[in-house]
Amino acid sequence: MKFIRTLSSLQITFLILLLALCSSVLSNRCEAQTSTYKHRSAGAVTAQRHAIPALFISDIHFDPFHDPAKLQQLVDAPASQWSAILSATPSSNQSQAFDSLQQECKARGVDTPYPLLHSSLQAMRSNEPDAKFMTISGDLIAHAFVCRYKTLLPRSSERDYQAFVLKTLTFVVAELHSTFPGMPIYISLGNNDTGCGDYRLDADSDFLAQAGKILADVLPASQQSSAIKQFGAGGYYSVTMAAPMQNTRLIVINDLFFSSKYTTCSGSHDETAVRAQIAWLKDQLSVARQSSQKVWVMGHIPPGVNAYSTLAKMKNICNKAKPDMFLSSDTMTDLLIEYADVIPLGIFAHTHMDEMRLLEPKDNDARSSVDHDVVIKMVPSISPVDGNNPSFTIARVNPLNSVLQDYEVITASNQTGINTTWTTEYDFAKTYHEPQFSPASVKDLIADFQIDGDSKHETSEAYIRNYFVGDRSSELKPFWPQYACGLANATAQTFTSCVCSAGKAM
Repeated sequence: MKFIRTLSSLQITFLILLLALCSSVLSNRCEAQTSTYKHRSAGAVTAQRHAIPALFISDIHFDPFHDPAKLQQLVDAPASQWSAILSATPSSNQSQAFDSLQQECKARGVDTPYPLLHSSLQAMRSNEPDAKFMTISGDLIAHAFVCRYKTLLPRSSERDYQAFVLKTLTFVVAELHSTFPGMPIYISLGNNDTGCGDYRLDADSDFLAQAGKILADVLPASQQSSAIKQFGAGGYYSVTMAAPMQNTRLIVINDLFFSSKYTTCSGSHDETAVRAQIAWLKDQLSVARQSSQKVWVMGHIPPGVNAYSTLAKMKNICNKAKPDMFLSSDTMTDLLIEYADVIPLGIFAHTHMDEMRLLEPKDNDARSSVDHDVVIKMVPSISPVDGNNPSFTIARVNPLNSVLQDYEVITASNQTGINTTWTTEYDFAKTYHEPQFSPASVKDLIADFQIDGDSKHETSEAYIRNYFVGDRSSELKPFWPQYACGLANATAQTFTSCVCSAGKAM
């Protein structure tokens, strides 16, 4: 009041006009924001109306050795008889024999036994019986597969081992197919899905030729022949997704070849296989762009920085230590960004966690535009090997533009598959208040994560809680600012720059 008394009448008039102008500006801005919100909401409702259900699955890691005494029966029987063998009463010494095998192979946890596989498939069927297609982003068979097999069958040959891997793949794919007969199932290989050991694979091999036939058997009939031919070269293939998806190409890559851990079966590194797949991938993306197709890219090992591994090792990357990278180079990342205009979604896994990523260009000018960004959904695992509860994802996809409209994560009440109930862990749209899982939405979310260093915002808390299915948020919360840097900084350079900025250094 004292301040107003000191003003002249002219000054008071000016102040009133200024306040009126500010009020008008704020009102217009509010109206604009309200209009935008209403437009986005209306668009989201329309898109949801068109959305179709699909199932996203990963890291099944089926373990046929869970009852070691049954292994010889499985070796002798065709895959079509495995269900009867595996569902029969467990052997009298199952627990002791399995514990001994775990110790011999230095296993870090328990993968997926038959009861859990069966329970998860039944849960998928009951929760989404009308799914139009399914994606499996790698690692169908258990960890330490070579050790388990050779410990129990020490006199077997390499050919025997490969045959058993192929039979296991046949069984898992057949179980998926019998649960959803006639539904297209798109499958990529993981680093465990090989005929000679983890991260070991030969291009143009008999194993890939045989595995291609198994995986192509659940593709649409019109796509099988082409997929088999492509798969034999390097375990990758490109197909047109079946209706109701419209004008959408699925490119399934075998990024085992891009891992720094990759070797051939003899232990060497095959640069030829890497170059061949990159050339093939670029050709597929180019054809899709020329044909005005939308592209989904699916693989197992994601591009970018392995932020959790880097942080768990307490690497001092601000003092020249290198962050752990999922792939040996940025070549594939750069190629996906180059064709971001035709890629509405990437699907990867490997970490067993529920994560999201955004691939952005390295230069700042391009980074400001979502037209140059690729959004990635990382699918959590069926396997509980890391102590997580098994889970799968029900996706809602707009078939008209190939956008992932929404998704829901379904999780198990225990890790065994015995007396297990499956319930909703969370729903993306409801939890994060975003209209769709698009580059724009994920870009906004990650920006919020990165400014919320104390992880006090609702969305940050939700991400941390749902990252490890079953909630072990204490593992991620202390490193939240650094982890958030890895969500949209896919190169070692950009990740280091983000982490080492003020307030984020480890």
